[in-house]
Amino acid sequence: MDVAVTHESRAMKAARPGRIIIVRHGRPVVIPKEAPPMGWKDYRDWWAKYELSSLKDGQVCPEALLKEVREDAIILSSARPRAIQTAGQLGRGRAVKHDAMFNEAPLPAPRLGRFPMRPKNWNKIARLLWMLGHSGGEEHVRDARRRAARAAEVLIDAAGEGRDVVLAAHGWFNRMLRPELRKRGWANVHDGGDKYWSHRIYEKK
Repeated sequence: MDVAVTHESRAMKAARPGRIIIVRHGRPVVIPKEAPPMGWKDYRDWWAKYELSSLKDGQVCPEALLKEVREDAIILSSARPRAIQTAGQLGRGRAVKHDAMFNEAPLPAPRLGRFPMRPKNWNKIARLLWMLGHSGGEEHVRDARRRAARAAEVLIDAAGEGRDVVLAAHGWFNRMLRPELRKRGWANVHDGGDKYWSHRIYEKK
């Protein structure tokens, strides 16, 4: 084999960015569909509790996902317990870097009187109103979009080392990362949906 060709191939391989794998956390202890109807104040408290909840006992990372996580992958997570624990399973004992930059986009409770609804319905209304500009003193949608842009840059920079980057984060924020990665030339080569433990894989075009 031509030595020059071999060296060139190795250089090209080293210069190619790693993959970006974005994972939604496993099922937490607190989930929307299991909570009773409540008013907006109780929903606000429920959401705060959800944000601090851990994974439900017995949650195990799917084998198919574990197989995607290479031994030299960089493991990242948000600063929320459910994401940190998910990343811990993905890393299988390796160090995990967690950062609030990857936290879920907020769901500020809209003040809709005392009309009771289940959290899963409050979530839909709160997300819609948040997208329209309601922030209730929390992070505004514009700021969250800027955060998603910064997060995408962090992921891309890390993948630039040639190693895969695996992020354990959250359903809506993961969606916000999609257009930011796409704008920067990254293609979604595997779409596993949005359920717990789901993942998407991005590669540089």
